[in-house]
Amino acid sequence: MSEDTKTFQIQSAALSDRGLNERRPLNEDAFLHDRNRSIFAVADGVGGAEAGEVASQTAIEVLDEAFRHQVDGTDVEDLMELAIQRANASIHQMAQEHAKFSMMATTIVALHLKGNIATFGHVGDSRLYRLTPDGQLHRETEDHSIVEEEVRAGRMTPEQAANHPSKNVISRALGAEQGVEVDMKTMEVEDGTEFLLCTDGITRHVSDNELRQLMVVSNNLDELCNELKRRCYERGAEDNLTVVAVRVGEQLMSDERPAEMERTISPETQPVYAAQSGNGSAGADTTFLPASRIAFPGPPPTETAPVREPREPLNVADPYTEKRGSGAARVLGILLVLALIGAAFYAGARFKERIPFLASKEAQPVVTTTAPAQTAPPEEPFVQFEKARRQVDQDPRAWLANDIGKELLKSGVQSPLDSPDAEFLYLYGRANLLTGNTDEASKAFDAAISKADLNPSPANSTVKKEAILGLGVIGVRTQKQQDRWKVLNHYQELTKPPANSNAP
Repeated sequence: MSEDTKTFQIQSAALSDRGLNERRPLNEDAFLHDRNRSIFAVADGVGGAEAGEVASQTAIEVLDEAFRHQVDGTDVEDLMELAIQRANASIHQMAQEHAKFSMMATTIVALHLKGNIATFGHVGDSRLYRLTPDGQLHRETEDHSIVEEEVRAGRMTPEQAANHPSKNVISRALGAEQGVEVDMKTMEVEDGTEFLLCTDGITRHVSDNELRQLMVVSNNLDELCNELKRRCYERGAEDNLTVVAVRVGEQLMSDERPAEMERTISPETQPVYAAQSGNGSAGADTTFLPASRIAFPGPPPTETAPVREPREPLNVADPYTEKRGSGAARVLGILLVLALIGAAFYAGARFKERIPFLASKEAQPVVTTTAPAQTAPPEEPFVQFEKARRQVDQDPRAWLANDIGKELLKSGVQSPLDSPDAEFLYLYGRANLLTGNTDEASKAFDAAISKADLNPSPANSTVKKEAILGLGVIGVRTQKQQDRWKVLNHYQELTKPPANSNAP
């Protein structure tokens, strides 16, 4: 690629949400949204609440650190690939050393922009889409999942893949193995190009066609992210969902785009197939591609979860026979259910004195109370912790100046490291890490882990995992852990000007 690149304004927005699934109490997604350095990424943790968020945050931290220390003249594609490889090694090592993290891994998709040059890096099934100024949507990544690879190899049709029991198993992830292959791509982009990075919590509910339509008509990127979240919530939000939207230059308004815009082709040579929707009907814009990541590795098909064969077609001789029969049966069934409900209601009203708990309620006087003024329900400890951590991230120096004194006064200790509060110790370590004091940060993280072990609770379990992650980041930042940055130092040597020659 030519070094003479154009300069474009970069606009971006990001959103991450836990979703509605009660079995996922924590958000295992993580994202990087740095408009100043034009580096963006999303990661989807694998391994459950005990480890998924640790893996995804580690990947994002390592990638962020690599570009934070980027040297002028460094090849961006090489730097991104090396950072992702380094993240893989860090996660894998942590999984080997700690039993509770043994199954953790993460996907990642990253985007870097420099003028009109875009660089992508990708492992797993989180996706990157590119919307061209003329309204064409291209999926720039291929899912690294078992069924997708079978489809690409021609051993499975897209229809079979949509209903396969292993459709949720990824075949490549950071941390799963000692080494990982990273898909990399560099390309030139036009003024008005838009990118969207997202986890499968988005793509399992929003089809490519629908995604393209939203990107075409959305002038505001924050509104685009919020609309995607709204639609996922409307359709169940079964997984954590994360999206980062990026625009290069100025967007073409929807009325400026060509009147005849081809529907999404992604990739260009492969049509998008919709999975069977929950009500048994399929449609071009209302159905969605199935999720391709739940666990790694996944269990083999069993007798209780066999591979579904394609549905048998209706009787060709009379295509309406099955519909008529099923409709009549459905109507009769509804009438029967309504009749039973009515009978049960009548019986309950007629003989409710025989039901002990109804009789006791009737005997009790009715007490009316005045509702207190509307007050917000108390926040969950995890929400409070997230807010405190964001406050540290926004201005770590201000936090160190203001909150240390409060904690010393409250706890009656002489040193922040003597605090009995595991959460405070973690926040103190994080603030020191962000301000460059890694020695003090390391001591604080160690103290937080120790206090969390002495007072086990769900909140302290989260603090402990975050502190372990903090120690991992410190290891990445220093030369003490296997010289993790020697490759970057090598690049610094390569970019130095050549020594003066003695030749005339």
